[in-house]
Amino acid sequence: MQKIGRKRWGIAFILFLGILVNYFDRTNMSVATKPMMSEYHLSTVQWGWIMSTFAWTYALMQIPIGALLDKIGVKWLMRIAGLIWTAATLLTAVVSGLGLIIASRLLLGIGEAPAFPSSSKATGYWFPLQERGVATATFDAAAKFSNVIGAPTVAWAVTEWGWRGGFYLTAVLSLLYTVIYWVWYRDPKEHPTLTVEERQYIEAGGAQQEGSAEGGVWKNFAFLLTQRKVWGLTLGFAAYGYTFYLFLTWLPGYLQSQMHMSVLKSATYTAIPWLIATVTDFFIGGFLVDKLVSKGYDQSKVRKTLFIIGLLLGLSVGGAAFTTDPNVAIIFISIALGGLAFAAPIGWSIPALIAPKGTVGMVGSIMNLVNNVMGILAPVITGYLAVSGSFASGFKVAAVVLLIGIAAFALLMGPIEKIKSPYEQAE
Repeated sequence: MQKIGRKRWGIAFILFLGILVNYFDRTNMSVATKPMMSEYHLSTVQWGWIMSTFAWTYALMQIPIGALLDKIGVKWLMRIAGLIWTAATLLTAVVSGLGLIIASRLLLGIGEAPAFPSSSKATGYWFPLQERGVATATFDAAAKFSNVIGAPTVAWAVTEWGWRGGFYLTAVLSLLYTVIYWVWYRDPKEHPTLTVEERQYIEAGGAQQEGSAEGGVWKNFAFLLTQRKVWGLTLGFAAYGYTFYLFLTWLPGYLQSQMHMSVLKSATYTAIPWLIATVTDFFIGGFLVDKLVSKGYDQSKVRKTLFIIGLLLGLSVGGAAFTTDPNVAIIFISIALGGLAFAAPIGWSIPALIAPKGTVGMVGSIMNLVNNVMGILAPVITGYLAVSGSFASGFKVAAVVLLIGIAAFALLMGPIEKIKSPYEQAE
């Protein structure tokens, strides 16, 4: 393996860092729930709406981002995005007034919109099929691991410097990452030190071809919307997204308000399920998938089976609705997040496996658009349901959404294999 080269794993690490910093930026507001609600005299309903503002622009940008990604490529889109999300995070710290804070979060959603579709597309370029699971899990696990180290780190900054301190800290980290990405990321076709042997290894293993889609972006977009596989993936992944965003936005607030914890203590409890999620994401959603595929098991059956098992374990979120003991609640939440976590990289590996040439970004963006509609709905619905002071109903709703997603994925996906495009056939 050493003779082949390992540049692709350096790219995987850059993608990991990007998602890690992305989620520091998303976690900072949830950690600061209690002080921000207190300063602006907000109810849980109002806070739920504010927490969803990031997801509004993030979701609305997904289809345009998919088109841009397939048109101008990963490198330049992410360079520009890094500058935008750094500015947005800094603005959240320096502006005064709730309206400007909301505007900053809307800008953050625009800046971070390309992160996951770009990582998925880059992984499709850089990794053969037999390594796709670990490569995808590497960047996806960062979304979970960021809460392990991010929640305590931001909580410390909030405790020491006030809630704005958390945003200053994450703005600095965002700027550092943008410089790293600008200097080091390249696509395989232009990487200056990629060896011929490694390029051949990547291509022979089934990596996605670089290049734009035949037939144009919008014809392919219309075609993809008619495909059962795209909708099976999209609805199944959206079910994951609802519970994921519920925990991402409300877990610290749930622990602070319903379990009466301090900001620092809630951050410690928050880190436990996210640590478990990080481990299952990488070792089950990544390593185990690649191991089974390399042993000759059908890659479609492996991915479908483990994805559904992950969503089924996510149903444990319902268990947290029936306890007032924080330790028991964290056990249920840990099981749920552990299962959802290993389903996530499997979901993100699928666009590069089913998309016709030049449409990986668009498939990923369709999936991520609906996923982030869940990012809007989850904090808002949970905020309304928590008005009485209890989050039980919010956890029950998440379990119902998961059941719907499991059914949709099982019925619509079919074999995980490349969709045949009529425009490619016309060549």
